[in-house]
Amino acid sequence: MRILLVEDDGMLGEALRDGLRQLGHVVDWVQDGGAARAALSTASFAALVLDLGLPGGDGLGVLRWLRHAGRATAVVVVTARDSLGERIAGLDAGADDYLVKPFDIDELAARLRAVTRRSDRAADTVLAVGEVVLDLRQRMVTRRGAPAGLTAREYAVLELLMRRAGGLVTRAEIEEELYGFDDDIASNAIEVHIHNLRRKLGAQFITNYKGRGYRVEARC
Repeated sequence: MRILLVEDDGMLGEALRDGLRQLGHVVDWVQDGGAARAALSTASFAALVLDLGLPGGDGLGVLRWLRHAGRATAVVVVTARDSLGERIAGLDAGADDYLVKPFDIDELAARLRAVTRRSDRAADTVLAVGEVVLDLRQRMVTRRGAPAGLTAREYAVLELLMRRAGGLVTRAEIEEELYGFDDDIASNAIEVHIHNLRRKLGAQFITNYKGRGYRVEARC
């Protein structure tokens, strides 16, 4: 999952960024409202973790701007503002959930999983193509009933491909899903992930359309 973290507290922001990355997420961290708007205007995120007290524009302003633009990005507000009125204001502005500081990184991760499931409006939590099954709730992939043993980035690539099964996914779309703004991307990184997925899931499971992208095939 690619997450935009908007937090102006340097120590907390660094801890949240590193904690979410250790859990397998791609995280871009910005520290003010203007940078948040710029990031949201140039990239696609599965979720937004948004502090309310920001320089360069209050967090509620960012949230209202996002919803006014018609963006359904899942939003978890994280803030020290713990009054009932503040919580209601955040939810009314379009937040999906509200977490009061201090909190545990595992709780934040659980809230993010919950709101992204709701924002996807996905009653089904399992994707299946051929003999490959991806369980979104448990973040587990099996082939013929046996665990596939994927890395976090291999899982992210596969989830993207299986959500778009039958459709073409470009290299740029995969890179956007896997890497943040500050990440260095090796020239053959995507090819390595695809190679590993084919080795674990079957050579014919993913088709490469040279110069165009990749597609999951039902046969394997």
